[in-house]
Amino acid sequence: MSADRATGSALLAQATRRLAEAGIPDPGRDARRLLAHVLKVAPGRLTLFLPDPVEPEHALLFQTVIDSRAAHVPVSHITGRRLFYGREFLVTPAVLDPRPETEILIEAALAGPFTRILDLGTGSGCILLTLLCERERATGIGTDLSQDALEVAFRNRDALGLEARVALARGSWFGALGEDDRERFDLIVSNPPYIALEEMLDLAPEVRDNEPRMALTDEGDGLTAYRMIAAGVPSHLLPGGRLMVEIGPTQGSAVADLFRAAGLAEVAVIADLDGRDRVVVGRSAAA
Repeated sequence: MSADRATGSALLAQATRRLAEAGIPDPGRDARRLLAHVLKVAPGRLTLFLPDPVEPEHALLFQTVIDSRAAHVPVSHITGRRLFYGREFLVTPAVLDPRPETEILIEAALAGPFTRILDLGTGSGCILLTLLCERERATGIGTDLSQDALEVAFRNRDALGLEARVALARGSWFGALGEDDRERFDLIVSNPPYIALEEMLDLAPEVRDNEPRMALTDEGDGLTAYRMIAAGVPSHLLPGGRLMVEIGPTQGSAVADLFRAAGLAEVAVIADLDGRDRVVVGRSAAA
């Protein structure tokens, strides 16, 4: 069958083989996602379109995106979108790709009350914006050192209609607050760079070669951001307020110790669905 009049089924089979040869995990899933993206149909409805011939321009575009995926470009960077906690977020190479594991932090935050959130290193804004969508009366601030990342967060904020409830500020951790430096929050969250420098080579190429390095590693032992966050928390957390951060699977004890040294109580490590340490939480002393 000629490529210019191939059916969706034929193109999908060819793409799946191509991705499998390139060592892409679950090549059939990614091929389906990308074909649905090219054809502009919902992934759940793709099967209905597979028997039909695909227009030549769509077939060529599909080949292009499959080539990108075979080069280990993440699917989200190709489509520009990523589903997180039931909502679609804009994603670019300027931000971390939102991951299912981060939803553990969302669940932990939603387990308690909050009205004012600070998200340190907000990236795409997926954590802050998700929490505010789930709590309609809450407001928050997201900070990031990267202007390109903040542009993504701005666009996600506006797409979700949260302009009136979210401020975004550029700067390093608490320093981004500027004139608001004395403000205190009842919830502070962060998914900071926690990959140790010696671990970078072990990352999948989708992550190592395509996501922003400054959001992945501190170029040291992976704990630098936690030290800085813990040091600033006493001045920015309300009495009884909570701090919670995502961590690497080997960092639970070290980060928990940093929390305790900063005076936080009720420090706990929460595991993800695979049983790996994923989130550390702590609470400031009540007034």
